[in-house]
Amino acid sequence: MVDWITDIISSFGYLGVALLMALEGVFPVLSSEAIVSLAGFSVAQGKLGNFFWVVVAGTIGSVLGIFPWYYVGKRVGKKRLKQWIDRHGKWLTLSNKDIDKSKQWFGKYGGAVVFFGRLIPTIRTYISIPAGLVEMPLLPFFLYSVVGIVLWVGLLAYTGYTLGQNYYLVKKFLSPVALVAIAAIVIAFGSWLMHRKRKQQRNNQR
Repeated sequence: MVDWITDIISSFGYLGVALLMALEGVFPVLSSEAIVSLAGFSVAQGKLGNFFWVVVAGTIGSVLGIFPWYYVGKRVGKKRLKQWIDRHGKWLTLSNKDIDKSKQWFGKYGGAVVFFGRLIPTIRTYISIPAGLVEMPLLPFFLYSVVGIVLWVGLLAYTGYTLGQNYYLVKKFLSPVALVAIAAIVIAFGSWLMHRKRKQQRNNQR
């Protein structure tokens, strides 16, 4: 995979960086850590002339990649999601009211969710789906995504540039951070489900 990424960047330069990051936004099997840190290392080697344009190219490509999953979520839509909840929601103690509440919650805090989501590997790709599902307005979705993406791409490019030949260690350094973030999300979601289940049981007893 690294050799393929290297060939693309060597052949197409900044355009290759943008193309790879756009693909990473749709297929997270590609790693932005590998793509951008390798591009940063290429600047250090003199194979890519300008650090600034690496960040610009990576940002443009990554921004292009946020829209497919957003529109997938929007295509599914709240109506279809509610239909699914009607059939299967009881297993997760979910109801259609929860979907309405989640939309209100995302309307209030969705910007922060999208921003921080862009800084977490893997989640940075799929955060577009709930934004589309709850029909987050396109402009805020775009702006918060851009800010998060610029920080992420800039960090990766700078780290790759600084580490030089050890650029491949970027992913190793970031993996524990990503695992902690994902674990926190899973724990929070699990706690929320337990709370809802207990509340539902108390209501049934009454």
